[in-house]
Amino acid sequence: MKKFTRGFTLIELLVVIAIIGILSSVVLASLNSAREKARDAKRISDIKQIQLALELYADSHAGLYPAATSSLVTTYMPSWPVAPAGSPAGYQYAGLATTGTACNSYHVGVLLEQTTHTALNSDSNATAGTACSGSDADFNGTAAGVYDLKP
Repeated sequence: MKKFTRGFTLIELLVVIAIIGILSSVVLASLNSAREKARDAKRISDIKQIQLALELYADSHAGLYPAATSSLVTTYMPSWPVAPAGSPAGYQYAGLATTGTACNSYHVGVLLEQTTHTALNSDSNATAGTACSGSDADFNGTAAGVYDLKP
């Protein structure tokens, strides 16, 4: 009787399949982290674009900011940005008034997925202020994971 020595045993095949499974789970876990970082980078970029549009608006309107974001669309930015899929909340905007009803300041922000993002070290961390008439209520920028900007 001839003994065949070619090929792999069942145990060897199972070990290789188990190793491939472990490696693929490690790769998928690191990809999820990269996806979160990419979505947060888009959110931060969108907030900075909104801030630029707000400054362009104020430059054209004697230093006053809009009460609602609809005033920015089409003239100062093509459309209001949509937060990436998986966002807990969209972009928040509040026109602020220190005196009277005119919006002489603003507060814009978004909630990031990674609450330890390095961008959170340089944001405004502003508490809620007095919203001007016609604007949405202001939000708390000191909450965990909120990236917010003010002028």
